[in-house]
Amino acid sequence: MDKFWLKSYPAGVPAEINVNQYQSLVQMLEEAFQKFAARDAYACMGKRMTYGELDTLSKKVGAWLQSKGLKKGARVAIMMPNVLQYPVVMAAVLRAGYTVVNVNPLYTPRELEHQLKDSGAEAIFILENFATTLEHVLSKTAVKHIVVASMGDMLGGLKGMIVNFVVRHVKKMVPAFSLPSAIRFNQMASEAERLNFTPVASTHDDIAFLQYTGGTTGVSKGATLSHKNVVANVLQNDAWLSPSMTGHSDEQKVIVCALPLYHIFALTVCSLLGTRIGAMNLLIPNPRDIPGFIKELRNYKVNIFPAVNTLYNGLLNNAEFATLDFSGYEICSGGGMAVQRAVADKWLKVTGCAIAEGYGLSETSPVATANPADTKDFSGTIGLPIPSTEIAILDDDGNPVPLGTAGEIAIRGPQVMVGYWNRPDETAKVMTADGFFKTGDIGKMDETGYTKIVDRKKDMILVSGFNVYPNEIEEVIVMHPGVLECACIGVPDANSGEAVKLFVVRKDPSLTVDQLMDYCKEQFTAYKKPKYIEFRMDLPKTNVGKILRRELRDEKKA
Repeated sequence: MDKFWLKSYPAGVPAEINVNQYQSLVQMLEEAFQKFAARDAYACMGKRMTYGELDTLSKKVGAWLQSKGLKKGARVAIMMPNVLQYPVVMAAVLRAGYTVVNVNPLYTPRELEHQLKDSGAEAIFILENFATTLEHVLSKTAVKHIVVASMGDMLGGLKGMIVNFVVRHVKKMVPAFSLPSAIRFNQMASEAERLNFTPVASTHDDIAFLQYTGGTTGVSKGATLSHKNVVANVLQNDAWLSPSMTGHSDEQKVIVCALPLYHIFALTVCSLLGTRIGAMNLLIPNPRDIPGFIKELRNYKVNIFPAVNTLYNGLLNNAEFATLDFSGYEICSGGGMAVQRAVADKWLKVTGCAIAEGYGLSETSPVATANPADTKDFSGTIGLPIPSTEIAILDDDGNPVPLGTAGEIAIRGPQVMVGYWNRPDETAKVMTADGFFKTGDIGKMDETGYTKIVDRKKDMILVSGFNVYPNEIEEVIVMHPGVLECACIGVPDANSGEAVKLFVVRKDPSLTVDQLMDYCKEQFTAYKKPKYIEFRMDLPKTNVGKILRRELRDEKKA
């Protein structure tokens, strides 16, 4: 393939990366732990943890997991927000030779049950705030080992106790739960002090992460990411961003990690890339608390700020944000959802640092394309293919289309997943014979290699950077006894980019919007919940009875 886009590359960015630089993600992590031992690796709620401490503690947690007799490749779930335990557990699972299954802490019991059963997870680390969800489904899963963490566990003596007291008794954020077989995080850590860790040789082909993503079938699927996939994407991001980092190369960077670490964007671009370059990640457990977030930002000289459009917008709409010191800002990267020009323009005006939009998916570990990080302007495109990455624009028959013509964006590169976990049929639907992953997004590439997304082939809805699949929503809604049939679409939303709108034909004429909303609250995590519900007498269908979501979407545009 003619990589003509290389002519548009910023100075200093290589055409290719050498993924053989590391034989595994573990080797990359351990190199950083040694090299940057004295540096702060993470900060959260005023407490800092060095790379040396992360090294020691993750080895201990890894030893504890090994003592449970889990075999190499066993799946270990992590169901925690951005707290200090997360990077410790993630490194421990990988170093002990296991696979990380990232779980959204806000999942409902139905969503959690599916993911634990599908992945075959045998152990889980969970924040106590969400333990009641696990209690509901534990008996239906293969999970045998449970470690329950608290917000204050790693914050130190008095501070940790105060934080736990406030979380549990003042804010009442920990619903009662009963998990008799569980062990507390700090108890596990003290047990681990007596255990010896056995190093495990991981290779490129071993599975590092199962990142769950929605499915056109309505069932969430695990994108299987090997050590090679994730190492490649860390090195690709490093190669792309390094020339834009100002200051001395040995100066420590501060990365804002407000995006959730269970999401592939933060996992790779904040946590793992941060480790590779010896940066300090500032963990924000609750970015929805904008005043609290801004107060935290005031304490650090930030250099790198990856975020989604909604987060940038939320900060800009708080007057306090403009009073911060932006002199350290070098790179602001936007991903997960389309960045709106109005938000990008305002961000540049307030901070002096332009948002460089990129594009990727869980299936591509995630980054596939990006705008130059030192951009002075917002391009409105998803940028150029990053090093060692090829982008093809394909027609419905899988043939490349001429430049400037719209088609399905397909990606080939070392960061493209191994496949969907235990779903060869679903994998076959998205992979071409020559190794391109078909994204389901429609885009067109210009003669300089920049690509613009123009539509979506799939019916997927993108809410604040999270994928929502109509099939999953509809499948659950029709199980409500008062519903005859339903359809859901995405509608534009000023805050989240898109919101879910549900169209329902009632079986029970007395069914109300409020009743259905309550049902949705039980079944779906917040971003999947319909924002609007409209009752109809009937829904548009094909002559074979398939509901036409596109007609409902076109109605909204008319």
